[in-house]
Amino acid sequence: MVRAETVVGITSLPPGRATARRLACYIRQHWHIENRSHWVRDVTFREDAGRVRTVPIPQVLAALRNTIIGLLHACGYRRILPTVQDFQANPWQALALLGIHRDN
Repeated sequence: MVRAETVVGITSLPPGRATARRLACYIRQHWHIENRSHWVRDVTFREDAGRVRTVPIPQVLAALRNTIIGLLHACGYRRILPTVQDFQANPWQALALLGIHRDN
């Protein structure tokens, strides 16, 4: 079965470079990153099970979770869930990433 779909979008690409193939590639890349990020947040922090719905709290929590994930990646951690679980058991180890030590 063949189906046609019309999608409207805005881009800064000039008309000669904004081909359907290029735009589709950009859209797929965006959703790949978005889905991957959401999956990590949901598996690690059980984001979908959260009951907070009052704006802007869900956005703030998502930003904090993204910051934590980014910090862990920047420190060389790749397995986010086990790392977060280790840090839950050893909070001072997690705070050390921020330069906060028990003797401070």
